[in-house]
Amino acid sequence: MNNSHASTRDGLVLAADDGPAFWFLDTLTLTKVSGGDTGGGFTVLDHRCPPGFAPPPHIHRDCDEAFFILEGQFDGFCGERLWNAGPGTLVFLPRGVPHGFRVSELGQGRTLLILGPAGFDAFVADVGEPAERLVLPEPARPDPARVAELAAAHGIELLPPQAG
Repeated sequence: MNNSHASTRDGLVLAADDGPAFWFLDTLTLTKVSGGDTGGGFTVLDHRCPPGFAPPPHIHRDCDEAFFILEGQFDGFCGERLWNAGPGTLVFLPRGVPHGFRVSELGQGRTLLILGPAGFDAFVADVGEPAERLVLPEPARPDPARVAELAAAHGIELLPPQAG
């Protein structure tokens, strides 16, 4: 596992399991391209989620988010729109719009997250912990107040769970 980016002057080439890895809210998240690599332009993360994983509904105040689904089935919403998507699907979630998703209980999910401008990679590093191995972490209940405080510091507003 290569956990450092030596220099981006000549670009980056990373294998499937390369990049700094974090256990982040019950997921394994690898930073493929950091904000430091792009001068703050964008971030790319390999986000590996357990079956049934669902972050709280939230709003990114300062960045747009897209994710390309590599594995698994996802149900989600963006504003008033409900969606269901599987491998090969790209989901775009514009800044300022409430959104969320849930991975199917039938299997784990994996997405390539792209956020611009950069910054979400720093949130992952602040909330998560360096992964000791490239496996999903044991489920753990995070400190909600700490997560909410760090989210707010990174321009993310956490919302109450959706009814129904």
